[in-house]
Parts: sequence; C-alpha cells; structure tokens
Amino acid sequence: MAETQTGSLPGIPDGAEERREALVEVYRGASACERCALAETRNKVVFGSGNSDADLMFVGEAPGAEEDRRGLPFVGRAGKFLGELLEGIGMQREDVFINNVLCCRPPGNRDPQPEEIEACRPWLESRISLIQPRVIGTLGNFATKLLTGKPTGITKVRGSAQHHTLGGRPVLLLPLFHPAAGLRTRAVAEQLREDFKLIPGLLTEPLPEPIAAVDDLEPETESDPMERPVEVSADQMGLFG
Repeated sequence: MAETQTGSLPGIPDGAEERREALVEVYRGASACERCALAETRNKVVFGSGNSDADLMFVGEAPGAEEDRRGLPFVGRAGKFLGELLEGIGMQREDVFINNVLCCRPPGNRDPQPEEIEACRPWLESRISLIQPRVIGTLGNFATKLLTGKPTGITKVRGSAQHHTLGGRPVLLLPLFHPAAGLRTRAVAEQLREDFKLIPGLLTEPLPEPIAAVDDLEPETESDPMERPVEVSADQMGLFG
C-alpha cells in the first residue's frame, strides 16, 4: 500500500481510504493479540466499529457479555442508550467511531487491570492515529483518566472539554458519564443528555496547531501480532465504514 505523510507523523496514510485500509490491518493484528491473559477468556476481540473517517470518536471501558459474543462494541442496553443520545443531537452511530480502552471482556465484567490497559493501549493509540477524530468523548472513569493522563475522576471533569495532542494531532476530549451509569440513575441520564448537546459545537471549534506533547500517541509499530494472518469476514470488513 502506497502511503504519503500526514503532518509530522511518518507512516500515517494521508487519504481516508488509505487510512481505512491501514485500520483494517491493525484490526487483523488486534484479532490475534495475546498480550495479556484476557486472550484466554475472550470469545471475540471487540476492536471497534463505525466511520473510519469520523470526526467524533467515543472511547468506553471494556466489552460486556453481549459485545464479547458478537465482537461489536456497545450493542447492549448501554449501546442503545448511546444511540438515543446521538439521535438527540442529530447524529447516528454510522457517523461516529465507537471503541473501548480494552478490546477483550474482563471476566465477570470486572474493572480493567493496569496491566490489561497497558497491553491494549497500543491498539487504541493506533485507532486514534488512523481515524484522526476532532472530538473524543471519553465514557466513564477509565477512558477519561487514560486519555487525559490525569487521575481526576469523571464526576469532577464531565462536560468540560480539554485540548490534548493525540496521534500528533490536536483533539478535543469531552469527558462524559458512561451510558451504563445513566441507565442506573435518572439524574446521570439527564446530565448525559445535556453534555451531549455540547458536541455539535465542539465539532466546529477550531483546533490549535499540533505541538509536541507527553501524551502524544503513535500508531502501532510492533510487528509480532501483525505477522500472524487473521481471516476477516465480510461483516468484519464492514465495521469501518
């Protein structure tokens, strides 16, 4: 695949179709990943799905039981609520890219462990670098703390957009409550609806020029998992519209 350069990042394809093709290759590598013990208990790797050229990305925590069975993110009740929240601002799931901090389900839906987060982080970094979103909505504590690089909990930062440099590009992070929390508490659901109303404006907000940053994310470069061929079905190839 011929690649041109994007900004100061070597190896990142310039065109949307080329970046989609590169994303599929990263998916192949993630599907064979055995970097942590979750590879032994998962049914399917849940890489992410949606528009591979999306301006808006959502990053959740980890797949649940239904996601693990189907290999798709946010397909349970929380996913349905996320769809409703998007419809409330005039958007559809097909307009955005949805993924998680972890690609594999922790047994019993327990919290992700630090070593699992670090093992899976390169796959998330690659997705951000290739999709190049303008706005990333971090859903819940784990995604918010990982991508902001700060220990502040979601309750204190939700609804306040932050400028960061990820994948060598400026991006706006919008910390949000996880939709699952909204299903449990009506007040949280209402707060989510209000915070989602910020997204259309953020998508049109000018972004500053990229600067070198400690939290700069680079695409996956390790060749080990990428060298193992993985069959990708037609449905899986369609994950990245």
